[in-house]
Amino acid sequence: MCKCEEKFSFDEIVERKNTDAIKIEGLKLFWNNENLIPMWVADMDFRTPDFILNSIKEKCNEGILGYPACPESWYDAIISWMKKKCNVEVSKKELVFIPGIVKGLIFSIQTMTDIGDGVMIMPPVYHPFRITINNNKRTVVNCPLIYDGNQFFIDKACFEKEIKKCRMFILCNPHNPGGRIWSREELEYIDKVCYENNVLVVSDEIHADIALPGYNCITFSSVSETAKQNSIIFRAPSKAFNMPGIMSSYAIIHNEAIRDRFKEYVSGNEFDCGHIFAYTSLVAAYNHGESWLNSMIDYIQKNVDFLEEYFREKMPDIKPVIPQASFLVFLDCKALNLSQKELNSFFADKAGLALNDGEMFGEEGIGFMRMNVGCPKEILKTALDSLYVAYSELKAEIEISESVNA
Repeated sequence: MCKCEEKFSFDEIVERKNTDAIKIEGLKLFWNNENLIPMWVADMDFRTPDFILNSIKEKCNEGILGYPACPESWYDAIISWMKKKCNVEVSKKELVFIPGIVKGLIFSIQTMTDIGDGVMIMPPVYHPFRITINNNKRTVVNCPLIYDGNQFFIDKACFEKEIKKCRMFILCNPHNPGGRIWSREELEYIDKVCYENNVLVVSDEIHADIALPGYNCITFSSVSETAKQNSIIFRAPSKAFNMPGIMSSYAIIHNEAIRDRFKEYVSGNEFDCGHIFAYTSLVAAYNHGESWLNSMIDYIQKNVDFLEEYFREKMPDIKPVIPQASFLVFLDCKALNLSQKELNSFFADKAGLALNDGEMFGEEGIGFMRMNVGCPKEILKTALDSLYVAYSELKAEIEISESVNA
């Protein structure tokens, strides 16, 4: 356990109404109900740590918000972080600034594949993977994960068959929405099959710094020399330090030829220039944030433990897929025997909760909902209590129906 819990409070309820937060503004747009508890968008309801806010204030206090240059401290902070947290050696030349990881995915698709090429994903998975492939006129190649009722696993027979149709594989590492951290053996398997089939691996590692206690997320490029030379790694401090609105991300590309193609596109289209707060906030996060991060992870783990026990004791027909990383929990609701439309209505209209529809992650997500537990425990408890009332009413209705039809 972290010894810094007294220094940071995650119980504070921060008012997000009237702050232009998409998780609040979207309630009216998508649910036509502004009174739902928002547990959908993947940002946390914890206050962004002071060392990041102060770095932005200090930049403002300089008096001129002019065009920024990328400082050496930005490279140094990433290099130091990757060495300390991942035991990965990265050089300055191997780093490329990008204005968001989804944009980085688009850049990699544009530079490393051609129109019509196959790009593999493993659904249920973060939906922009599929969207960016389609929007760039490439072909989505699905290799659905195997769900054993507790966790998600790679379907190796499918993987080996479908990879032959592809030029690129987009890996969600760790997995979103399942929260699965891939083992070294699984990453070595992906490396071997992709390398043998001349398929580039693009690894989205935005949640990697939020590995929960007892787990460690392995950077894909670190598993072998072939993985190092056949990959593009995308990372950012945005999820871990609750600063996604800053849009400060980066690519790690060890292979010189791949890096040159990527950088030529990014710089040629002027995507490689961060805004004035993009650099200083990352430096603050990586240089001063380890203690805060450890404390936040401990808090998330307690929320996950509380949620798991609550469902097990009070709502056993809803089974959380226990995450190994991040603050997102995929809820297996299949035992409720509701259609996906009915399931969405149950959570929103009956329980008063705004969650992500599992089907948005692919048809393999039908029967699931995704819940964000990156919030004060009081909010989580209120949400679960509200869900329990709706759950109890649903079970009572089922019992009455069954007795009538008996």
